[in-house]
Amino acid sequence: MATYSDLSTALINTTENDGTEFTAEIPNFISRAELRLTKDIDDSGLDEYSAITLTASNAAVSLGDRVRIVRNVNFTTSAGSKVNLLQRTIEYCNDYWPVSASTGTPRYYARKNNTSIFIVPTPTSTLTGEIQTVSQPLALASATGTSVTTQNYFSNYCYDALFYAAMMEATMYMKDWNTLTAWQGQYQAAVTTLRNQARRTRQDDMAVAASPAGGPDTLQSGNP
Repeated sequence: MATYSDLSTALINTTENDGTEFTAEIPNFISRAELRLTKDIDDSGLDEYSAITLTASNAAVSLGDRVRIVRNVNFTTSAGSKVNLLQRTIEYCNDYWPVSASTGTPRYYARKNNTSIFIVPTPTSTLTGEIQTVSQPLALASATGTSVTTQNYFSNYCYDALFYAAMMEATMYMKDWNTLTAWQGQYQAAVTTLRNQARRTRQDDMAVAASPAGGPDTLQSGNP
């Protein structure tokens, strides 16, 4: 299980650059590498589950600032059953329930912007629920600060890809264009294996891979 310090040392040793300016840029290398990984992989390790409240007569539900993708939204009925909301576009939701003052049992949700989702029909009464999201892990940081994250999902389970991504940033910083392509190749290979691992977690030995969005996969086994 690698730490921020392990990664920082590896970048310095591999580039053979321990200059003050280079060292000062390492947090930026790592930060951009983490952002790149979140976009490039589709891994259940990035999933987070958070409690939400569907407020009566309020169609909007706020999202955390680390949320990138919404996978599932559900609420709990008075009988204790979970009801999954179906994802639709914001245009569909506006057409389906144009008068937000009217209330009913929620059926659909849409991504409104980067910080909220839209629920229709607007709930008649306050409901509790859960949202499953793909979220940016807490950023790696040096252990010298307060409330820092010295390890995260990337450093513990995707270290090779994280290291290669950070090396891409480091070589671009040093304008080492000759070796940049080599690190890009290593990174792409690592991401491919992570995507394959994610595919394998969505199937069992008797079934084809499930769609990340839920339901059967649209791909047919054996097709290129």
